[in-house]
Amino acid sequence: MKNSKLIFLLGVSLLPFKGFSQNKVIEGNVTTMKNRTSLSDKLSQYMKAQVDVNGFSGTVLIARKGSVLLREAYGYANYEWKIKTTPNTKYSLASVSKQFTAAAILQLAERKLLSVDDKLNTYFPDIPKGDQITLHMMLSHMSGLSMDFDELYLNQVSLTQNDVLNHIVQKKPLFTPGEQTAYSNIGYYLLARIIEKVSGKSYSEYLRENIFVPLKMNETGVMTNDEVVVNMADRYTRKEKNYNKNPYINWAFNIGHDGIYSTADDLLKWDRALYGTTVLSEKMKQLMFTSYNDQNFGYGFVVNPFYNQGHQLIAHDGGFFGAMTSLNRYVNDDLFIVILSNNQSPAYMLAYGLAAICFDKDVELPYHHQKVKNNGGLYPLFTGNYEGINILENNGKLYYKDLDIELFPESGTKFFRSDDDNRTVEFIKDPKGEYSTIKLTKAGVGEIRKKKD
Repeated sequence: MKNSKLIFLLGVSLLPFKGFSQNKVIEGNVTTMKNRTSLSDKLSQYMKAQVDVNGFSGTVLIARKGSVLLREAYGYANYEWKIKTTPNTKYSLASVSKQFTAAAILQLAERKLLSVDDKLNTYFPDIPKGDQITLHMMLSHMSGLSMDFDELYLNQVSLTQNDVLNHIVQKKPLFTPGEQTAYSNIGYYLLARIIEKVSGKSYSEYLRENIFVPLKMNETGVMTNDEVVVNMADRYTRKEKNYNKNPYINWAFNIGHDGIYSTADDLLKWDRALYGTTVLSEKMKQLMFTSYNDQNFGYGFVVNPFYNQGHQLIAHDGGFFGAMTSLNRYVNDDLFIVILSNNQSPAYMLAYGLAAICFDKDVELPYHHQKVKNNGGLYPLFTGNYEGINILENNGKLYYKDLDIELFPESGTKFFRSDDDNRTVEFIKDPKGEYSTIKLTKAGVGEIRKKKD
């Protein structure tokens, strides 16, 4: 399913590596001149390990102030023919597409052709509560519109806009518009259709003429079911250790919330443009980059989300049938990280790890986790609430948060999660001999949490 996410000032450029048993750590805070490794090399080694251990396939681009730190492609654009990806490979962006829809709406608002305060029923009179829903609410996911209508565009070849609209009209509002927050692809699909109604152009034509061409994003466009797109990566979903091809998608109706393809290089052009006013005025950018609710939604972006590592972050992730994407703009540091994957690799998690490396944090390289026998004698001492993370014991097994996620031991005190072995939990003994602290690690980045009394 699609993700909303729901995924930095650079430190010194030369940092040493240090080995620890099964894995390595990329250490910050240089204290020695020995074994120095450049920042670009550290980023590259992290990604190589992600490929070797976790099978990442896609393209990664990291730039600071427009200067490239890492630009590399991994894996295959086509698994059947073993065609490798390149830095110029094009990828489906999934929900990263939303920011372009939002930018188009803001351009039309700047030209006084619409207002973000317009009511939805101005454009679609039959939508339930359309007289209460504003474009602002749709842009910031506060409209109460349902999540999606993929039951249509994943299954039907012959669809019309009226078919889709009639289907959407039947969906009951989730809440009174403006009172809560709920991620809605339907809202962004309708925004795409509003762009067409107001501009008199197709969604694809409008974006090409008003964003892609002015920014020389020549490798970016809107997906179709018949166009041959040179250098386009096929998409694959993971099934245990194997891959399946993604299912049929009717791209004519998977737009606004999804539907754009691009390259890492073109998205760097987009990042650079957002520091200027070529596409959006300062006033419109202020609207786009403001957080409007408790889920930190701006317009087409998440503004300073919880995973920002203490730096101002404007970001959005995407995920849909093999396409996993993450675009991250650490605006006060002018650091840009984009990850585009075609084999369901967790792009948002890798972006988190790469950002930590850029910010001079210790990062554990991925490694193969092996379950070991553990008699469970310490398990009662491990249980408890660690700042919102409940560790439970049941029938001699340890669990994370609830009984759905078991913790598999890889040592006496370190465990990996049954649902994601790239997330580990380590129990740490304090000077009193009590296990009062855990170290959570995701994508190699550690986080300490204390047990509550």
